[in-house]
Amino acid sequence: MTLDTYRLLGRSGLRVSPLSLGTMTFGSDWGWGADSGEAQRIFDLYVERGGNFVDTAVNYTDGTSERFVGEFIAGKRERIVVATKFTMARDPGNPNSGGNHRLNMVRSVEQSLRQLATDRIDLLYLHAWDMTTRPDEVMRALDDLVRAGKILYCGICNTPAWRIAEMQTLAELRGWSPFVALQIEYSLVERSVEHELMPMAQGLGLGVLPWSPLGGGVLAGKYTRADVQDSREAAVSASRKGVIAASGHLNARSIGIAEEVRAVALEAGATPSQVALAWTLAHPAVVSPVMGARTLSQAEDNMGALEVVLSPEQVERLNRISAPDPIFPARFVQRPLVQQLIHGGTAVALRPIATHGTGA
Repeated sequence: MTLDTYRLLGRSGLRVSPLSLGTMTFGSDWGWGADSGEAQRIFDLYVERGGNFVDTAVNYTDGTSERFVGEFIAGKRERIVVATKFTMARDPGNPNSGGNHRLNMVRSVEQSLRQLATDRIDLLYLHAWDMTTRPDEVMRALDDLVRAGKILYCGICNTPAWRIAEMQTLAELRGWSPFVALQIEYSLVERSVEHELMPMAQGLGLGVLPWSPLGGGVLAGKYTRADVQDSREAAVSASRKGVIAASGHLNARSIGIAEEVRAVALEAGATPSQVALAWTLAHPAVVSPVMGARTLSQAEDNMGALEVVLSPEQVERLNRISAPDPIFPARFVQRPLVQQLIHGGTAVALRPIATHGTGA
């Protein structure tokens, strides 16, 4: 697999690379990102190798990320699929500068268009569910932006599966623009999305784009058991370690998974980061993990994941050590007694789940 082995994004006809370039690390405004020169080198390497899918957000590094991306895509705009996001507040103290409502959506899109120096956004994500805005307001406002030509496709991140299903159904019933992409945290240290979100995406035609496929760097082998900590700080930490601690992944379980990743990497002749990404890419719902890099060497290492092939035994080891605990109702329904009661002791073949746009 290479960066120019393009995949369809969900049920759309949009072609995107099997790794997307995450740019939350573009800009040093938050204390730990890449400066303009290093960000340019990362971007150039990605594009030179055939990459065409760049991911940002209106608020990343206080707008610097989008401004850098706008500068870098100048002259090659038609070759790059630009994805950005709205939801997060940009004006502290102003309750309408954040959220999923129409006012913030439109203001955010206008700001992104200015920062990106472009006339359209190829894919706009709702960044996180705000628990307050009505689904019909969101879907109608997104459709209005599509009809106005300011955005072309819609996606969603960090939202409960039942809510996404409601919104997707609403869009289909009313002839509004549907979601084609789902961006969620997914890695060997965060597999709880396999319970509801991943099957929902496959069933409803959303291509999955995992963010933090390296568990914030934990799976890259950067941390040991001595680094275990949990942070409840609300502000963005000035250190990457502080950011990971705030995510809740700097714990003993994650470190144990990272140790197994390191062992598999030694056997496979790869780096831990490449193994973690290769495992994520193997899921049939996954279209394009979002790779983030602060240095050119990190970016090059991540791209090497496309060449890694894990053996079935290695995949099983990784699956076993990282397996999420079952939840209800699957925990109940999958018990032998319940299966006996449901099927009367007969064998019933399962209907394959649709995998539109996954490249599977």
